[in-house]
Amino acid sequence: MQVQNSRVTKLVYALPYYLWILLFVALPIALIVYYSFFDIHGNLTLHNYEKFFTPVYLKLTLSSFWYAFLITIVSLTIAYPVAYLLTKTRNSQIWLLLIIAPSWINLLLKAYAFIGIFSTYGMANSFLETIGIGTKQILFTDFSFIFVSVYIFIPFMILPIFNALNELNPTFLEAAQDMGASKWTAFWRVIFPLTIDGVKSGCQVVFIPALSLFMLTRLIAGNRVITLGTAIEEHFLVTQDWGMGSTIAVFLIIIMFLFMIVTGSRNRKRGA
Repeated sequence: MQVQNSRVTKLVYALPYYLWILLFVALPIALIVYYSFFDIHGNLTLHNYEKFFTPVYLKLTLSSFWYAFLITIVSLTIAYPVAYLLTKTRNSQIWLLLIIAPSWINLLLKAYAFIGIFSTYGMANSFLETIGIGTKQILFTDFSFIFVSVYIFIPFMILPIFNALNELNPTFLEAAQDMGASKWTAFWRVIFPLTIDGVKSGCQVVFIPALSLFMLTRLIAGNRVITLGTAIEEHFLVTQDWGMGSTIAVFLIIIMFLFMIVTGSRNRKRGA
């Protein structure tokens, strides 16, 4: 009787979670899949899926992967040393809060702030003129797009890596030093492998949203960078071809799930 009551209690507590997943995850995905089988005139068709595998959309997919990869790699390259230094710093929680605080600001406000910074008469060009380089075209370039994207996503990369480093057992490092390992060897053979789960989590929360960016491609890159997110926005809001936009969204969701499976495999094995 107690076991049965326990199961009922768990089901009651889990019900809001299941309703949330159904209404805000499963149902929207089902609607996207449904609309992907209709053309712009509302006719049932598979043409959208055939069209996705044409060179135009395949090139678009590769471009999205490339920019998401660059954003993730640059974020990881900066975030790991920063997270490592935070674990060695006094009042690390305060410093971590200062790093995370900009993520609370609206994305649109940050984008417009960088438009001012990177504009012809902005702070960046003023600095370049001061040091004698002169005015450069910074805004509406690949550099500005990647720079702003990294700035926006880097707190989400730092946090899981910091948590993984903070939970690292210091006796492992002491053992490596006792066995004569250099700091560089200890990092690659001990620290990095033991914190790989934090790296994977950080890559997930950066790569997946970076794959579908669309606002920054307009405001910062000036449509010089085209991603899957940009294509979805164009089809839904400009061409009104909801079917093709939904088809791209279906493949984007599949890619996201595959990436989560690949980067989360070790966690699942550990859980088992």
